[in-house]
Amino acid sequence: MSKHGSAPALVGVLATMCAATSLAAEDTASDVPVAQDLTAVIALQGLPCGKVVSASKQGEDDYVASCQDGNRYRVSVNADGRVVVEKLE
Repeated sequence: MSKHGSAPALVGVLATMCAATSLAAEDTASDVPVAQDLTAVIALQGLPCGKVVSASKQGEDDYVASCQDGNRYRVSVNADGRVVVEKLE
């Protein structure tokens, strides 16, 4: 599957994730559904993670996820409505 072919699926996963967190606290480390959704989004991009062990909401449709393997990613939706996963150092 190409990266562009999976974009609608990623948007759907991120939209579900954001809807589920509308009442959540700023720190989503204990929010298992959000961690699972972020894990899925990162895996669909083909990036190493294992599973998300903590996440924090930075803004609407914008999260920083920390993975069990030590990687950290920013998962957000850009102005075009595309899900973007950036590796953080």
